[in-house]
Amino acid sequence: MSVPASRSYTIASIPGDGIGVEVTAAAQAVLDQAAAGHGFDLAWTELDWSCQRYRETGAMMPEDGIETLGSYDAVFLGAVGYPGVPDHVSLWGLLIPIRRAFAQYVNLRPVRLLPGVRSPLADREREDIDLVVVRENSEGEYSLIGGRHDVGLPTEVAVQQSIFTRRGVTRIMTYAFELARARSGRVSSATKSNGIVHTMPFWDEIFAEVAVQYPDVRSEQVHVDALAARLVLAPDQLDVIVASNLFGDILSDLAAAVAGSLGIAPSGNLNPEREFPSMFESVHGSAPDIAGQGVANPVAQILAGAMMLDHLGEPTAAAAVSAAVDAVVQMRTVTPDLGGTATTQAVTDAVCRALRA
Repeated sequence: MSVPASRSYTIASIPGDGIGVEVTAAAQAVLDQAAAGHGFDLAWTELDWSCQRYRETGAMMPEDGIETLGSYDAVFLGAVGYPGVPDHVSLWGLLIPIRRAFAQYVNLRPVRLLPGVRSPLADREREDIDLVVVRENSEGEYSLIGGRHDVGLPTEVAVQQSIFTRRGVTRIMTYAFELARARSGRVSSATKSNGIVHTMPFWDEIFAEVAVQYPDVRSEQVHVDALAARLVLAPDQLDVIVASNLFGDILSDLAAAVAGSLGIAPSGNLNPEREFPSMFESVHGSAPDIAGQGVANPVAQILAGAMMLDHLGEPTAAAAVSAAVDAVVQMRTVTPDLGGTATTQAVTDAVCRALRA
């Protein structure tokens, strides 16, 4: 039974490419159902910013795209990427400019083993896999500084500069420690200071400085290769992982695979100060190999929507969406990536029914 909406939020929806279009539509249906039952309204504006647009116009989004998005309460992104458009074009033409223009310096990637899903790790239960990767999202290894010289010659050189600032590293560390304090009180920092001689020791030093301010939080710094091994061998030892842009990207994909599938892993690109809109998306890509077949898993995008509702100030609705997903997955109404036979639409319908119930 729905109740009259008394609150309204404006959402810019960018379905993107491939299965992004399918899972975004599915998630929006679920979120609309949640909104109807919890007294608020989601006003969606769909934007066709995508690789298809790039092929037609030469740009992933219009010149005033950032200005356009600035007027919305949040951005809901499907996935971008399509054969024929280089990945660096799609990423740097849309996703990264949005993250940086809106100071979305936290990429929050929660990972948990959903009920009824079997981890590829033997004998692991739900309580063994429940962690969150806090990825620095605005600098680090993902930088435009660098270039290529003597292109095409035997002497060709490619240079890529990483950028780590005291402000950027301190704020992501602080966010991770605050989150750890609200969870289990444990935080692990991904480093590689034995091999990367400037940026990673700098990262370690600031981690130690921030740790002193949180004596109630157990902290450790772990080389990223050892941390990757621990994600497989002992995920129950991990709770909050704070990592640079590149390391966080890799570790969160590994963690999602350990939890059963990239198809169930959501993420939020957060501006914690709420000066600008935040953006929510699934971790997975556009998967053009299965696009249009109706078998894409919508769970990650639905859970990204739950993160968005929580960020907008609707935690009860967010919790209801997550609980509905858990119930549906536990009943094994799941897509092929989780060993099931359900279609995208069947999963969506089942989550909506669970919400109504």
